[in-house]
Amino acid sequence: MLLGSQALLIARYMDLLSVRQKLTATNIANADTPGYLARDIDFGEEMARALEQSPEGVASPLIVRQVEGLPIKNDGNNVSLDRELRILGEAGIRYSLASLMLRNSIQSVRSAIREGQT
Repeated sequence: MLLGSQALLIARYMDLLSVRQKLTATNIANADTPGYLARDIDFGEEMARALEQSPEGVASPLIVRQVEGLPIKNDGNNVSLDRELRILGEAGIRYSLASLMLRNSIQSVRSAIREGQT
């Protein structure tokens, strides 16, 4: 691959962020559902697993877990809107940064190709 293993890791990072955003959106949508327990991935653990794999390797399935340590309301639901909104905001910022890094990698390759053509 022209962009190398760094670009593959950035892409995996962005995939993890996307999954986390979807889980967070699901948690928010179920904030009033009796008995619903918030779910999430351990982002650090999943990224470490991605780093352990060979760059060309197929990504292993994610481990989605129920979030522990959140207070459970009377209806059995433990979704904390403050937590979920913080995660969404953080993931958005991280995704924008990763997108910028990937874009810069692509521009570097394009620049090298153009210089090789002259």
